[in-house]
This record gives sequence, C-alpha cells and structure tokens, in this order.
Amino acid sequence: MSKIRTAFFCQNCGHESAKWTGKCPSCNQWNTFVEEKVQKDIPMRQMEWKAETPSAYKAPKTVHLDAVEGLEEKRWLTPDAELNRVLGGGIVAGSLVLVGGEPGIGKSTLFLQIALLLKDIKTLYISGEESEQQIKMRADRLKIRNDQFYLLTETSTQVIFQEIKKLEPQLVIIDSIQTLQSPLIESAPGSVSQIRETAAEMQRFAKETNTPVFLIGHITKDGAIAGPKILEHMVDTVLQFEGDQHYAYRILRTIKNRFGSTAELGIYEMTGAGLRQVNNPSEILISQRDDMLSGVAIASTIEGLRPMLVEVQALVTQSVYGTPQRTATGFDLRRLQLLLAVLEKRGGFHFGVKDVFLNIAGGLRIEDPSIDLAVLVALLSSFEDVGVSHKNCFAGEVGLSGEIRAVNRIEQRIAEAEKLGFEKIFISKYHKKGLDFSKLGIEVVPLGRVEEVYRLLF
Repeated sequence: MSKIRTAFFCQNCGHESAKWTGKCPSCNQWNTFVEEKVQKDIPMRQMEWKAETPSAYKAPKTVHLDAVEGLEEKRWLTPDAELNRVLGGGIVAGSLVLVGGEPGIGKSTLFLQIALLLKDIKTLYISGEESEQQIKMRADRLKIRNDQFYLLTETSTQVIFQEIKKLEPQLVIIDSIQTLQSPLIESAPGSVSQIRETAAEMQRFAKETNTPVFLIGHITKDGAIAGPKILEHMVDTVLQFEGDQHYAYRILRTIKNRFGSTAELGIYEMTGAGLRQVNNPSEILISQRDDMLSGVAIASTIEGLRPMLVEVQALVTQSVYGTPQRTATGFDLRRLQLLLAVLEKRGGFHFGVKDVFLNIAGGLRIEDPSIDLAVLVALLSSFEDVGVSHKNCFAGEVGLSGEIRAVNRIEQRIAEAEKLGFEKIFISKYHKKGLDFSKLGIEVVPLGRVEEVYRLLF
C-alpha cells in the first residue's frame, strides 16, 4: 500500500516543515508555506524511464580511486560560439544544464535556434508551455531547417520517458522544468516537490544514458530561479539569460559550471530572425561619437577570457536637496562611494554637495576592479565639464591611498584597445617591469597616483 502524507514547503527556498509557520526559518520570508501531498511508494519507482530493463541495474559497490578508469571528457562543439564559451568549450555528454531568465527575454527562442542549428544531432524538444503550432511559427521565423529535430508537447514525465525510449535522442531540451509533472508526486506542477522529483528523474536519465539535457526554468520576482535551491545543486551547469527588454542585447552568463569557468559570458543581439551572436562586443558597447563629451571615459575590462572595451558615463551636478544623490547603473554603488571618498581625500575635490550619477553603457553590469580608473576619469571629466579624447582608454584599479594599482592580463587589454584604433591607454606604472611597449602600435601611459591623472588630462 502506498503511504501518503502531507508536508508544508516554502515556495521561495523549498524548506520543508511538518507544520505551517508564518515565517520561513531558512530564508526569513513571510507567508510562503504551502501544504503539498508527498507520496512515498517504493514499487512505483519502477515507473521511471528504466523500468523495462531492471536486469541492467548494477548494485553499487565501493572501489579504490586508483581502480577507477579515467575517461576523456567528450564535448560537442555547437555552431553557436557564444554557447560553447559559457559551457567551457561545448556540450558535455551526460550533463544537466539549467537555464533561467526573465519572461520574454528569449530563452525559448535561443534554445530552439540552437537545437535547429545542430543538424547532425537527433534532438528532442519538449514543450509544456506552447503548442506545436506556436513552436512551428517560431521555427519558420528563424528560417533554419533540420531533419533531425523532433517536437513533443507533454508535461507527464512518464509519457516523456516512453517517447524517449522510442526515439532515443542524442540531446533533450525541456521548456520548462516548472511545467513537468511526475506521477510519483500528488501535487500541482510547479510546486516544490514536483520540481525536485522531476529534476531528479531527468538527472538519473542524463547520467545513465550519457545524454545531455537542457532545462529551461522560470525565475521569481527577486531574480532567483523558481523552485527549491536544491534544483541548482542537482544540475551540472546553471546559466542565466539576462538583459534589458529595452535593449536589443542579451547576455548568457555562467553561474555554476562543473566543467569549466564561471567567469564566462556570451552576448547576443535580438533580431526579427532570432538571436545573432556578437563576436566583437567592444564595437557595440562604445558609442560612435566624434566630439569630446564631458563625463565619458572608455574602460578596458575582461569578462572570463574575453577582453572588452566599455563606455563609462558620469554626471555630476549641484545638489538641489540637502542630501546629495548617489546612483549607479551596472556598477557597484558602494564602490562608487569609495572612489568619491578617494577623490575627496586625495584629490581635494568636493563631491559632498554634488549629485553623482554613473552608468555603464549597453546594459552591462561590470564587477572587474580594472574599470576604477575609467570611472574616476569620467567623474573628474563631468566635475570639471572638460571632455576626454575618445581615442583614450583606461585600465587600472584605484586603491584607498589614491594609488593606481596593476590589474591582471594587461597585454590582452592593450591588444584589444590597439585593435579598435585607440591611440593611448592609461595603465598603472607597476606594469612596466615585465612588459615591452616599444613594439606596440598604441601609446602606453603609466600612472602612479590619482593626482597624476588630473594633471595629465585636465
């Protein structure tokens, strides 16, 4: 006989409790507990995807590490170079990848496009949100034909695994994990227990058949992936698809990756015919201007293995109210306040009566400390209302004592600035020890203190 019990789950973090409580002890959110049925039935486990071949099951046993045979990591290189980059070099066989993003940002379009581009791989696209006709309309808009692409509109995992046994796909894409429903759990799709169980079934399928599975997931209003936190722990890779809907550019960012770096990002441009890969993001992140505008400086930054030049915009105005405003978009506000304090203390500039607004152009969010120098120059430029040449760029971290500190991989930053036609790059003087600047086609200006920046540029 099956044993059915009920439990209360936090809809925000997935914490389980035997009774209802007003405040979640795990995430401290109020009124998030919902009662759900939990069914424990060991014989029903035979309903899973491998039920017809119980003899193939091997009982686990302990082995010595030296007795384990090492296998070379197999990856599939996709036609999408941006996806290859964020995955660490391609799709790993047997991997489970979770992709989250805002509604309407383009998650379904991106992975339908990737599935259609994989012409030599048998792909099964499972949709629980859209009809076959809707997906066909999107595929017609992408104008990509693939004879190895198969479509299934279903939410029951039992039916899905039956179709997988018949088709034997090489790649499975599920849109979305919140719509799946397992017969092992008596609760609504999207509930904490359903998400946990369906993700566990997909994980077992991916690992035992060595088939990569992509799970598209919803996010909450706070930006976190909907469902229990254990969902992110179960998968091998977590990708975040983000971007402002008012901009055409989208960023695919790695949050977790067991097979590569988590510092990579891919950039796409949303067009009427799908998502276009942006191979040189520096050209789109720098506005094309001929005149010298005050409050604008170009920073040389690195995201993962990719050097980029981004435009930093600052506006410093007289404060109308008693307390001056400090607003930063795409930049850490506390870091901005630190740089303002350095300018006050080391440079003698009085920002205490000024409103300060800072923006990273293009909708990016930059955490690389090497853009400190460009932020400082943009602030001084707006403060003095004097423009900085658009042929200059900056790469340096600013310390609390006003010194310009060295940053990593300066050769790549200089090469990117030279490739895009910049005439000068301002860096820390502590880089001079191991570099030969004589062969470069760009003038390298070493700096040591904040005061030197002001004397040279203003």
